[in-house]
Amino acid sequence: MTIQTAIDALAPVLGDRLSRSKSDLDAHGQSETHFRVTPPDAVAYPQSTKDVATIVKICADHDCPVIGYGAGTSLEGHALAVQGGLAVDFRDMSAVLEVRAEDMTARVQPGITREALNEELRATGLFFPVDPGANASIGGMVSTRASGTTAVRYGTMRDNVAALEVVMADGRIIRTGTGARKSSAGYDLTALMVGSEGTLGLITEVTLRLHGQPEAVGAATCAFNSIENAVAAVTATIAMGIPMARIEFLDAAAVAAVNAYSNASFPLTPHLMVEFHGTDAGVAEQAERFGEIAAEYGGAAFEWATRAEDRTRLWTMRHHAYWAILATRKGATAIVTDVCVPISALAQAVEETQSDIDASPLSAPILGHVGDGNFHAILMIDPEDEAERKAAQALSAGMAERALRLGGTVTGEHGVGIGKLDYMAAEHGGGWDVMASVKRALDPQNILNPGKVVRMNG
Repeated sequence: MTIQTAIDALAPVLGDRLSRSKSDLDAHGQSETHFRVTPPDAVAYPQSTKDVATIVKICADHDCPVIGYGAGTSLEGHALAVQGGLAVDFRDMSAVLEVRAEDMTARVQPGITREALNEELRATGLFFPVDPGANASIGGMVSTRASGTTAVRYGTMRDNVAALEVVMADGRIIRTGTGARKSSAGYDLTALMVGSEGTLGLITEVTLRLHGQPEAVGAATCAFNSIENAVAAVTATIAMGIPMARIEFLDAAAVAAVNAYSNASFPLTPHLMVEFHGTDAGVAEQAERFGEIAAEYGGAAFEWATRAEDRTRLWTMRHHAYWAILATRKGATAIVTDVCVPISALAQAVEETQSDIDASPLSAPILGHVGDGNFHAILMIDPEDEAERKAAQALSAGMAERALRLGGTVTGEHGVGIGKLDYMAAEHGGGWDVMASVKRALDPQNILNPGKVVRMNG
């Protein structure tokens, strides 16, 4: 049995929902960052959970790898077919199945994007808050345990997923979790699947926890004369218990790129971008308290945005920062790495990272969701220059080792994929072997997204 025999067996079942065209294969072999193009052997487009179960059963019969595919926005090569096989693209499973406003939950299919979901929810007075920046699919966000700009207030996907429907490696369909707010019944299979990156099952339905749309929203940018002062202001703000909805950091290089890309005019110094949610009075009080803290650390050039269109423009600029940074160097790609440390260690982690970057030959702007200790470095390289690639990999390794030394993690939100595999043993020790044991138990043939999260040798 081979990959090719699996594809041949799928062809009469799926018809024109199975593609082997070069354009489709190449599109599903791309990465948002520096990884080489790695196309699958075919792409399937299921329309139902039953379709997914049939696909997985046939692939299991032929020992064919199966790789779930959402919007393709992940940054660590999660959806690349590194051992060949079938990409299962959930674009045709993108419906909102049910909204239970009184329970503040929604059941959705995995292919719906977060922006499309919030458009559907607009009339209900509810919204889904997790915002990783990219317009990612909900299934992909569950699989990578995504978070992003709003995690400091609303949590990550781990906190906002109540239940799942999952197709297992043998084609069984299971449901995890319930509509209740809590449970103590047995192992938490929902939590196990969230962040498993498609290595334990293919998610075909998600029950999400929703939140009420805030009565008032205020956002602002604030310039600082140094990275140290900007990060110190973040630490002080969190310590004071101010309920920030977003608190984002951009260093001077990132600000310069945003200015050029978005026709903005921020001072060329480190910045914080902040947002507050609540009542009119609550937002005003939070903004005032933050302003006082920022002033203590030299914050200046405050620009407030209370109109929806101004806030949208502000956060669009932030979300486009990666593309803005790439645009500063024609033909560049990037190793985009993130780490997360305890908030008390954030200043040290950022300062040491900046020192390493300054001593390297690379341009590598820093930005991040610093309200929860998470930051990113955009390590720009010429994709054909091996010396630059090695320098970037050394910087990335230094960030990972520093994060572990400071009691943090090698990835706060990007996930493992293939990019962070080399650091898993250092972070988890014997726990990584336990993860591999779980993988073997649930996927003994190792057909579900092989080569990601764990190593199955031996």
